[in-house]
Amino acid sequence: QVQLVESGGGLVQAGGSLRLSCTASGIIFRRNTMGWYRQAPGKQRELVADITSGGITNYANSVKGRFTISRDNAKNTVYLQMNSLKPEDTAVYYCNAADDVYGARYWGKGTLVTVSP
Repeated sequence: QVQLVESGGGLVQAGGSLRLSCTASGIIFRRNTMGWYRQAPGKQRELVADITSGGITNYANSVKGRFTISRDNAKNTVYLQMNSLKPEDTAVYYCNAADDVYGARYWGKGTLVTVSP
């Protein structure tokens, strides 16, 4: 059974930092592109950042220079370090795994990030 479990969300003031973690089980972690997506109230889910099995990273323009995605294959965990947070970063953040070989995709249940002005 595949599980992606996110943690690290919470309430923070604008300008603050949070680090999200997502630990995976039931997948061959090193073979997956791992991503963080977010969905704000009334908006569509959007890609925040992803990191390939080879370590190549990609970021949404809105978070470049503020967020950093990384992975630890030994711990089956992907991280999202979020600095200089803004109120518009408020959303539920979801972890995603995409198998590079078979294309299967999996989602976590999400963790809420709230940034106060």
